[in-house]
Amino acid sequence: MRRAHTFEIKAQVESLFGDAHGTVYPLVCGFETDEDAIILHGVTGELLNMSDVSAQGAAGREGLPAQVLRLFPDMPTQVRVDLLPLLLGNLDHIAEVRQAARPLAVEHREWMICVGRGFDWLHMPNLALIIGPYSPDLADPIRKAAGIIEANMQAGRIPDDGFLLLASAPYDEVGVDRARAVLKARFMGEFAAEVIQASHPAVAAKMTRKTGVLNWGTRSLEVFR
Repeated sequence: MRRAHTFEIKAQVESLFGDAHGTVYPLVCGFETDEDAIILHGVTGELLNMSDVSAQGAAGREGLPAQVLRLFPDMPTQVRVDLLPLLLGNLDHIAEVRQAARPLAVEHREWMICVGRGFDWLHMPNLALIIGPYSPDLADPIRKAAGIIEANMQAGRIPDDGFLLLASAPYDEVGVDRARAVLKARFMGEFAAEVIQASHPAVAAKMTRKTGVLNWGTRSLEVFR
């Protein structure tokens, strides 16, 4: 739904400024959070994941202008010229992320999936997979996190008797602000549970759900489900 909403915004911009793109060219893109890779959505529905381009090395960099032209044949030349340095910079950033990740080689042992905000107290590594409520496609990182939990169980890195799904939203003041946080946390918990049930039913059967709100002032987690 959020992805469809993004394309609706694009259509609204084109309706306002014209679909000939003489002054404004709306561009729909996403981000792959593991490597901060930009994902471009072409006008024909084709995707260009900069992480894939980066994997092609020098050949990918050299072929990037042609790929952008194929995805956006109606894009003005000057816009393409302005866009390419951003994409090339993203390739450099992806390479830095990959280089930084190599020496870590941390083995996954997470047994919790945390969705929302207010998890500052989770400082121990390899304990929880934390998913913030910022992705335009929140279901994708939830599916990936469930896959990691399932792989951890299958590999014997964690017990296969269950895992915890924890949803949380923070609030500042008692009253309307806390009530808003309760509704948001409840929605995220139910949404995450539905995604996990649909994508990983076997691991969903071992899921324990908890939902709460975090008091920013006291940093106390108030579990209500």
